[in-house]
Amino acid sequence: MASTPRRPINPMDAAEALFKPAPKKAAPVIERPPVPHGRETVSIRMDSDVLAWFQNDGPGWQDRINDALRAAMVGKD
Repeated sequence: MASTPRRPINPMDAAEALFKPAPKKAAPVIERPPVPHGRETVSIRMDSDVLAWFQNDGPGWQDRINDALRAAMVGKD
């Protein structure tokens, strides 16, 4: 059974082992504050007839849903 020595025998190998570059650390993740009045992409489940009602008026149906939800939110205050 051949075993390798714990320390390098060659002084050059020993010196290179001492001055081996350290592994680079990953940069920390920067958390950015949310944009005021920004929008987020979400997934929401709703009845198909409710969705169809908002989509019947054409483009802008997502804004209309947002307006309806905001009106419900303000109405609770």
